[in-house]
Amino acid sequence: MMQIEYMVVSFDNEKHTARLSLRQEEILEKLSAIVDDIGADCPDSISVPTFHPEYGRYMLESTPGSPYTGSIPDILSVEQNMRYRYVIIPDLARLLTVILRRNLARKHLKPNEIPLTLTSFPRLGVPGQFTEPYFDPANAVSSHSLFLPQEITNPHARFPTLTANIRTRRGSKVAINLPVFIDEKTPRPFIDPTIPWERDIYPEDHEARDGAALPDHVYMDAMGFGMGCCCLQLTFQSCNVAEARRMYDGLIPIGPILLALTAASPVWRGYLTDVDCRWNVIAGSVDDRTEEERGLKPLKNDRFRIPKSRYDSVDLYISDDWRNRTEYNDTYCPYDEPIFRRLCDHGLDELLAKHVAHLFIRDPIVIFSESIDLDDTSSTDHFENIQSTNWQTLRFKPPPANSPIGWRVEFRSMEVQMTDFENAAFAVFVVLLSRAILSFHLNFYIPISKVDENMGRAQQRDAAASGKFFFRKTVHTPSPPSTAENTPSGSPPAKDKKLRNCFPTPPRPEHHLHHGPVGEEYEEMTMNEIMNGKGIEFPGLLNLVISYLDTLDVPADELARIHKYLDLVRLRSTGQLQTPAVWMRNFIRSHPLYKQDSVVSEEISYDLLVAIDEIERGVRSAPELLPGDYTGGQKDQGSIGL
Repeated sequence: MMQIEYMVVSFDNEKHTARLSLRQEEILEKLSAIVDDIGADCPDSISVPTFHPEYGRYMLESTPGSPYTGSIPDILSVEQNMRYRYVIIPDLARLLTVILRRNLARKHLKPNEIPLTLTSFPRLGVPGQFTEPYFDPANAVSSHSLFLPQEITNPHARFPTLTANIRTRRGSKVAINLPVFIDEKTPRPFIDPTIPWERDIYPEDHEARDGAALPDHVYMDAMGFGMGCCCLQLTFQSCNVAEARRMYDGLIPIGPILLALTAASPVWRGYLTDVDCRWNVIAGSVDDRTEEERGLKPLKNDRFRIPKSRYDSVDLYISDDWRNRTEYNDTYCPYDEPIFRRLCDHGLDELLAKHVAHLFIRDPIVIFSESIDLDDTSSTDHFENIQSTNWQTLRFKPPPANSPIGWRVEFRSMEVQMTDFENAAFAVFVVLLSRAILSFHLNFYIPISKVDENMGRAQQRDAAASGKFFFRKTVHTPSPPSTAENTPSGSPPAKDKKLRNCFPTPPRPEHHLHHGPVGEEYEEMTMNEIMNGKGIEFPGLLNLVISYLDTLDVPADELARIHKYLDLVRLRSTGQLQTPAVWMRNFIRSHPLYKQDSVVSEEISYDLLVAIDEIERGVRSAPELLPGDYTGGQKDQGSIGL
């Protein structure tokens, strides 16, 4: 299952402005009716996308109508599914044209509105008008923000309640500070003149001038700055709980690597910053920890010192795989002891019990009165209320009650890309990597502390090209000694027709199982080395994916399409293609109206967003961002308006 999010932007080509359109409710109502009509005319074999509300009233979330199967053609339909595809049903006397996702949304917006896959809106929170229509931040009753009006938040009770409860529980507004990008004419020290320092509407208005807003930083003070971002998320079905746990652990070290490689958000609140990613902004935007939980005061009223926000990187490996050494879980990870003991007493192993008990160090931050008294033997809503508000780089998802859905793993770190081609490329890469991890019994374990450090490095400016990351030196699992039962017969195994689940548990070697110091198992590598290999022992993630493809029965034309996606990932990992963040930064700094002072003006922002839309549609070339044969995606000729 792939989840992709859009921002609806309203353009005024005469005034050269681009603002967030707050028509989410109206747009979703129209899209829902259209999708229902399409679905009624289509057989069950056709997946029609669904659109959902998100935190920001300018956001649309889209998912396929049904999960992708493991077939290669289905995986290759990802990009078409983001845009449109023609589906010919031989049994029918007519051609069914199903327009999906981006085109479906675009065709039913106003002529000046465009759905962009943009991680962060460049001028969100800038004083003045950044939404269409305009609303005054003075009425921000749930967030008390200096910058974001109440109307930017989805009006459903869940969203403003989340916002208000995070602020109330924390005892102050959230405080997000990103280092400003110091350019030639950036004032030093940089003291943001756009902060309304003297505003005195809400009790928290003094926080900015009392130190919450740091010098040489861009200050943000509300949940909307983080939860108003867009991302690309993938959910994988597993055969059983053991396989889900292995996949979860295998993808944990990949989270920071893919965050750096998809970096797409260098501009915040109208300023160029010295970071390229959204992650710390979202982590800060929902950080409801009290001063005691943050370690600023001794524990008195609270139960735990909690090292991270409830939106952050994974804290524990959870597989009972023999390769998961206790030394890898090397960070302080508080957990609810009574819940842990209860789970262990009812048959859970300690690793999985600790994972669940760790979720329950957090309070529920929103619950509806009608959902308080539930039958927990038939409903998992209370668990999901906690689970769904622990936002991490991966989410381990047990089956819902009374549902055929099985064990799943959600990969959550990637930034959404500007084009459907890029989003499809990274989706296909991660899907294939997840299969390679299970099929080849790959071992990516490094200490959680090093994964955390990689998360910090991934967000630094131009990390994909200039940064280094901790990664395991040897990823192949030792094979057991040959026996009559497992000696190859001489004939090659039959190739799989599709990407399957249900891989066997990696066998434990009976002899020569020697554990050296954990610190000798990993080293610092460049992105190029991690993705393309280093020496004989480490082949690189892309080569592992290609080796996995060799085990599949893939027709030549489909294999060529897969390699086009993998080539984008490869070219970006070698630095031959830029990340969206680097491209945006260079676009802004070379703009004729840019004054080398870190300020992204309204007209610069307009031109940037126009360029992004033109690149996606193939109207403008960007050889530094995309392969030379990229022709764009908005090929509307021949499509049928609905």
